[in-house]
Amino acid sequence: MNGLIFSCLACRSFIYKFAIPFRSDEPAIPLTNGDVHLAQAQELWSTARDKPVKLRMEASGLGSEPPMTIHQMFMSTVQKYGDYPALRAKKDGIWVTLTYKEYYQHARAAAKSFLKLGLERFHGVGILGFNSPEWFIADVGCILAGGLATGIYTTNSPEACHYVAHNCEANVLVVENNKQLIKILQVRDQLPHLKAIVQYKGELEQKLPNVYTWAEFMKFGASVADSELDVLIDSQKANECCTLIYTSGTTGNPKGVMLSHDNITWTASAAGRMINLKMAEEELVSYLPLSHVAAQVQDMWICMRFAGITSFAEPDALKGSLANTLRDVRPTSFLGVPRVWEKMQEAMKAVGAKSSVTKKKISDWAKGIGLQASYNAMNGDSSVPWGFTLANALVYKNVRKALGLDRCRSCFTGAAPITKDTLEYFMSLYIPIFELYGMSESTGPHTVSWAEGYRIMSCGKVLTGCKTKLDKPDNDGIGEICFWGRHVFMGYLNMPEKTEEALDTDGWLHSGDLGKHDEDDFLFITGRIKELIITAGGENVPPVPIEDALKEEVSIISNAMLVGDKKKFLSMLLTLKCNIDDNGDATDELTPLAVDYCQQHGVIASKVSEIINKKEPAIYKAIQEGIDRVNAKATSNAQRVQKWTILQRDFSISSGELGPTMKLKRPVVSKMYEEDINKFYGE
Repeated sequence: MNGLIFSCLACRSFIYKFAIPFRSDEPAIPLTNGDVHLAQAQELWSTARDKPVKLRMEASGLGSEPPMTIHQMFMSTVQKYGDYPALRAKKDGIWVTLTYKEYYQHARAAAKSFLKLGLERFHGVGILGFNSPEWFIADVGCILAGGLATGIYTTNSPEACHYVAHNCEANVLVVENNKQLIKILQVRDQLPHLKAIVQYKGELEQKLPNVYTWAEFMKFGASVADSELDVLIDSQKANECCTLIYTSGTTGNPKGVMLSHDNITWTASAAGRMINLKMAEEELVSYLPLSHVAAQVQDMWICMRFAGITSFAEPDALKGSLANTLRDVRPTSFLGVPRVWEKMQEAMKAVGAKSSVTKKKISDWAKGIGLQASYNAMNGDSSVPWGFTLANALVYKNVRKALGLDRCRSCFTGAAPITKDTLEYFMSLYIPIFELYGMSESTGPHTVSWAEGYRIMSCGKVLTGCKTKLDKPDNDGIGEICFWGRHVFMGYLNMPEKTEEALDTDGWLHSGDLGKHDEDDFLFITGRIKELIITAGGENVPPVPIEDALKEEVSIISNAMLVGDKKKFLSMLLTLKCNIDDNGDATDELTPLAVDYCQQHGVIASKVSEIINKKEPAIYKAIQEGIDRVNAKATSNAQRVQKWTILQRDFSISSGELGPTMKLKRPVVSKMYEEDINKFYGE
């Protein structure tokens, strides 16, 4: 800590005033009144909802800037950009806009209604629904009213909803529609702290006690005096908890990650400034689950800090409508999890496969130039290959326009590993994708890539004002990635043991990820400690590089999961690329690209079952040859894949194999397909 941690031990709360140091090239947002309020705190961590923490303040630079509450950050934007658009959503096919002033007024009205409904200090408001202005207003309103804003995944079962609502002692639950309301009604009797439910879309199908429509809710607190709310807002301290992010719970019950006002406000400012965001110039599309830290920090908090516009996608965004929304909005930045980028890649390849010979030749020529130009830019070389201007006019501009990314200055990916094949595909179209890396426990980003600082397959450089330490590095410089900074969470709600596992005695957050730095301090993730497969011979095998290599070799493969922990050899579960139905479930129908792949190998097939039932020799041979090529590059015999099988259906969120950001849930897959795995080893 070396005296860098700000503490205030002498009094219950502490106020100091001074000018905020901003570099001339950075957008300055003054605090409303220059006041900083911190509660007395003895420790860097807390697992009690009402216990504040010491902040990891630095002596100088971005890490030394004065802490602020959510309300202070919001007010700073409202005072200067109050008439600028903040939130946009479609109603009956027409975009409806709320300005920052209106957004703030709605959040205050929601806060007063929460108080009237009986929201107690540091108790939860659970929000269960797809992204919308109401989601944001409920979240911010809850925080202004002194509660803990808590997102709940729409894919959660009633039991999983109950766990989160019970754990955060939710006084109010805000649900999107009747489908989500039914889940809560099933577990309502087991939630002793629950006082009210609010449904924010549509009319109630039946009138029930303490269940309100959004319109009823927003009027409910009209009798609460503004002064009462103001006193509550003014009592809030930047080092107190205001938000809970629940982990996906792949290895047990979800953990409630406690984030303070300062965690959110400082991280929003630091991240936005690192990627050179400009005030009141940004617009993005909100579609990833807001209960996940990545979407919440980008869509809600960075946008608020930089007076950007958040435009909401339709609820069926990931089933196909996202493309239309992107073309409609034309965002200035876009965050896509790897599967979103992969789906775009597959769709463009499918269109390309139907093009004329001439168009294919032009496309291939342009892609070669685009890839070289992208690598030049990445390496700081501003020169472009001959023919770039023509390729840009014929191909790149048209692709960007078709994707709705023609105004997009930054395309990001995060939340799961992405393959080199996908990154290079978009680089060939002169669309570099910048990788981000972080955790719920680091309020989202810890390392960031941006136009002036990125390397392919690296997740960037540490957020300005934060530090990275590689714990127990091996001979190759690979160690566990540990975080330090004001983005590091407070602790897990009511879980002191789990908190002690994550935070060491010096206050460093241990990520559980393995990584190394290159000579320019770019961070490369090499694996996850818990995901490492330790063979019977004692060799450590990171699965992701092998899985990604096979997906690049054999394009019909959708998901690959390596298994073989404590076994004599490695095996692999494979799924084929297939269409997804309206419920988000994988169907038996192959995607157009997969059908083309079959035809290229002399096979007429349109269904996964046709390939598996016939053990289609040409396809099975192509997969085996792909595995042989991957095995040929293995660093040891222990890293070679010896057996594999194709599963009957692809992985999906709804069937449980993938998390909300389409990240592979390995323990779940291992349990679901235990029988298939046992067959590999004759068990």
